[in-house]
Amino acid sequence: MSGILRIGIACFAGYGGSGVVATELGRELARAGHKIHFISGQVPFRLLQGEFFENIYYHEVETLTYDALPAQFYGLAMSSKMTQIAIDEDLDLIHAHYAVPHAISGILAKQVLMPKDLRVVTTLHGTDITLVGRAPSFFPLTKWAIEHSDAVTTVSKWLRTETDREFGLTKPIQVIYNFVDTNRFTPGHSRCHREHFARPEEKIVLHVSNFRPVKRLHDVIAVFSIIARKMPAKLILIGDGPERERALELARSLDVMNRTYFLGRQTNIENYYAIADLFLFPSEYESFGVAALEALSSGVPVVATRGSGLSEVVEDGVTGFLAPVGDVEGLARSAMTILNDHELSAVMSEAGRRRATCCFRAETIRDHYLAVYRAVLEGRKP
Repeated sequence: MSGILRIGIACFAGYGGSGVVATELGRELARAGHKIHFISGQVPFRLLQGEFFENIYYHEVETLTYDALPAQFYGLAMSSKMTQIAIDEDLDLIHAHYAVPHAISGILAKQVLMPKDLRVVTTLHGTDITLVGRAPSFFPLTKWAIEHSDAVTTVSKWLRTETDREFGLTKPIQVIYNFVDTNRFTPGHSRCHREHFARPEEKIVLHVSNFRPVKRLHDVIAVFSIIARKMPAKLILIGDGPERERALELARSLDVMNRTYFLGRQTNIENYYAIADLFLFPSEYESFGVAALEALSSGVPVVATRGSGLSEVVEDGVTGFLAPVGDVEGLARSAMTILNDHELSAVMSEAGRRRATCCFRAETIRDHYLAVYRAVLEGRKP
């Protein structure tokens, strides 16, 4: 099968990695000429940035609020919207990013549309398996949706192993890594003035996340407090979420508030990567770690935790260092090793950029997904 595909992409609109990857994939597919229909509760924030595409469409999922209903039925509203768009736009397939509710909604839409054969490709991103999907209230539906998808992918080998362990699937799962726009995330190119945040002798440590507990923002603050006692440095925090207030309180108690910038959610984050000396990412676990890859592409060494998908992105001792989860002292030592050694930092910077451009280019990953799409549309195994 060849030619232009009509693809529905169901995703979250927020700051998390699944929404970022889904949006960037849609943009890459549109750049290649395919017609992309985003289906979400609001416009994905990455869709508001960058170049304009005439072949990208957005469809808002509206939920019903009614006194007799105990909650809004977003998943059912999503399924209904998928069904409607599949008919109106004659979609070839739905690509559901995140198992709950998007994969569940997609399989329901597929069954509603029978005998029309709407194909559904599901990409699992992490917490949809490790947290939400394995919750008793969603486990049976999540497993059902995965098993009935025409193809299933995960963003790392670690997540594929976790999915098989949690659900005991018969459905084969293909690993397709996340990617980065290496033209956007480039070393040294920034509209930010570094001197606005730090003096010439001060190092800049950067952290970007959705500030959820799994990101261990308190470890970011604790590690930086050790760094700040040893050398002149500033910490830039980009993002927002439930751990923000706790982080503010800890920064005050550790006396680093005057060295810390809480910048909230930012759109053009490539400008902040480009002025950073180190990216700090001490998560409990990451199914992949998009922010770490963006740092590598920007030529910024990464200090992160080992044992999850991050180990497939960051090469320990080559593009940065990995330490055990919760090892604040070890993370701080690794960070200071890089910050104190200009030659080592430069070598890791070059290695990170090289790894991003050779292994995680957007065009390459886009073509992997296109191969999956064409396989399911032709009735072949991906």
